[in-house]
Amino acid sequence: LPEVDWRASWDATGANAALLLQQFLFERRQRHGEVDLAVNLDGFNPVTCTLVPWLSPLFVAGGSLRSNLRGPLPWGANPRQSFLADSDWDSRSFLDRYDGLFTSNYIAELFCHLAFVSDYVDFRQIMLPSVLPPFEVPDLLIHCTTARAAKIWPFDRWAKVVRTVANWGWRVGLVGSPPSAQKEAYNSGEGEEWLLASTPLQDLRGRTSLIELAGACRKARAVVSVDAGPLHIAAAVGTPTFAVVGNDINGVGASPVRLWLPRVSSCSRSQSTYTCDRCSLERFRNDDCLIDGHPCMAAIEPSVVIDWLKIQLA
Repeated sequence: LPEVDWRASWDATGANAALLLQQFLFERRQRHGEVDLAVNLDGFNPVTCTLVPWLSPLFVAGGSLRSNLRGPLPWGANPRQSFLADSDWDSRSFLDRYDGLFTSNYIAELFCHLAFVSDYVDFRQIMLPSVLPPFEVPDLLIHCTTARAAKIWPFDRWAKVVRTVANWGWRVGLVGSPPSAQKEAYNSGEGEEWLLASTPLQDLRGRTSLIELAGACRKARAVVSVDAGPLHIAAAVGTPTFAVVGNDINGVGASPVRLWLPRVSSCSRSQSTYTCDRCSLERFRNDDCLIDGHPCMAAIEPSVVIDWLKIQLA
């Protein structure tokens, strides 16, 4: 059957967003017919769970409200669906609970099972389209912010990395959302402005679409990022990528690395010398660090990133 290339965003702004989306859905039915299967991989988002019934699908995989919109559609007994009710996907015991179904905690594998395509695709192979951005891409791209402040690496550590790499003759660029969004949603505070003012760092925030960010990452010699979207984009396009995460050698720490860390050979991560399980006990729902001094991230020295970058010079 021919593929249907059609999309509409529920994340539009403005008072008419819901009306516009309903219009898009009506036009989709007119062109392509009724929906047989709706797959919602954002099943804990009340907005997407509300939108699924609007499609009037025959079948649903993932989260949805009932067709009458009066309550959630039950997960059911099939383990490919019922695991959604599990409260801890990142733990080692998760695999014990689903022995014989999942081989890892990796979110891509879980979603492939959720969509019932795990027998047909290699969940480790992510094909991401890209186009070059409208600027010369620096040798190194860095991304310093994230929606959970518990995953932020101190900006003075970033400064040491940037200055060292600049002394090698590398150009370094800072990627991310526009500065206002970085402050509002991604915990940049004044840290990024200080970093830009005190190091030879090029400000590329807000200058790419997602597909252009993929192109920039593909063109760069290396990418260093905290646990956030650009990390996964860089890893997906095959660029040498280093994840600055506050997790120890066993994966315990500020990020759910068993769940989220990319499973590609081009991606490496830091190993914090400080072990803390407070975030995992909170199921990573805490925004800020729960320990004074943010020790799991503070324990990661700039030399760890610099030494990894030296390997990329070889």
